[in-house]
Amino acid sequence: MGEAQFGVRHVIGAPITTTRLAEQALVCMPPRTAKFTLAEWKLSNDQRCRNTEDQQQLADRVLGESERVRQETAERAEIMKATSDRRIEERIGDIEFNKNELQIQRKEICLELESLGMYKVRLLDCLSSLQSNALTICRKCLMLRDGRLGIDLVVDEVESALQQEITTILGGQNLLKRVLEQLNEQMRRLRSTRYLLDRDLQYKQAAIDLDKSNLSLKPTDLCLSVYEGYTSLDPANISAEEYNAYSRDNIKMAAKEVTSARPIRMFVDTILKQVIDDLWNAYKKCNHAFHERIEDTKRAKAKLEDMHYDTTQKISDMQANILQLQKALSDKEGNTALAHTRLGKRAQRVGAELVRDPGGQALYYESEMLRHSTEQLQQMLHEASASLRYLLQTQIQLEEDINVKMNTLKIDEVDCMTLRETMDYHAY
Repeated sequence: MGEAQFGVRHVIGAPITTTRLAEQALVCMPPRTAKFTLAEWKLSNDQRCRNTEDQQQLADRVLGESERVRQETAERAEIMKATSDRRIEERIGDIEFNKNELQIQRKEICLELESLGMYKVRLLDCLSSLQSNALTICRKCLMLRDGRLGIDLVVDEVESALQQEITTILGGQNLLKRVLEQLNEQMRRLRSTRYLLDRDLQYKQAAIDLDKSNLSLKPTDLCLSVYEGYTSLDPANISAEEYNAYSRDNIKMAAKEVTSARPIRMFVDTILKQVIDDLWNAYKKCNHAFHERIEDTKRAKAKLEDMHYDTTQKISDMQANILQLQKALSDKEGNTALAHTRLGKRAQRVGAELVRDPGGQALYYESEMLRHSTEQLQQMLHEASASLRYLLQTQIQLEEDINVKMNTLKIDEVDCMTLRETMDYHAY
């Protein structure tokens, strides 16, 4: 009744009859499951067994392959880790080798800088000594010698030697200053190289610390993490050849700077010795000129003193001579007065008695001779007085010249030579 009511037949392949649904009350029922045949059931079971066996065989193969891959990857990971560790250890060894080479070169640079620093101190001490000691003393000697008096204020060999010594000192200072500039430049280059080496050593030590830290890591450490970024985990853009070339260049550069710095020390020694030898030669030449000038001044002073002594004796003799001439004139006045008195009395004769007799002629001749003698004595007295004045003037001039020579000797022998004894040239 139900089949007839809904128009459904349970026959496989039977057509479905149409019903007028508008005339019937609709009741939704699920369709009944289709039934299979025994052949289909067997076929389905056989196919399911074959699929199961295939899946089990596939699972066995996957399990075996998984075990093999797991063992292979574990072995490969161990090998790669050991290889990486060995490579890192080799890299650490290479970096430490380069680091040791750089440290050796840095030590050489530090020793060279210390040596150059000592040579710089020597140059500075020498320059300071030349400026404050030698140059000051030479200029002071020139200033003192300007205090000479009179004819002794002459441009002599001593002044020329002092000027030459000052020129030698200034030339030595200029030469030492140029050498000091070269030394400072070399020290600057060494410091720059040391800075580069320090930076390279710092980078190498940081790389060694990082690699050693990497070597100490284990796969079971809790501090490990997996990188999930997009950029490359190997940002290195320098090849091993470039790195080795960079390290070699640094070592070669440091060795070159040390090698180029060593000849400067020999050059400084040579320049210092040359300058000091030149200064000693100028010093000895100037001292020789001083000694020669002092000896000449002493000889001139001794000669002037002898002449002064002789002049003093002549003055004494001349003064005695003047006294004798004055006494002789005084004596001649009595004789002249006697002769004139006699002639005057004989002129009082009278008459024929006023005759030119031998007595009168003798008195006249005596009077003339006395007059002539008086004139001669007076002439000699005038000449003696003039000579005495000249002698006194000469004596004063000699005394002035002696005082000038004494002043010159004081300046040259006492002041200048005492100052020059404090001059000292050495290579420091």
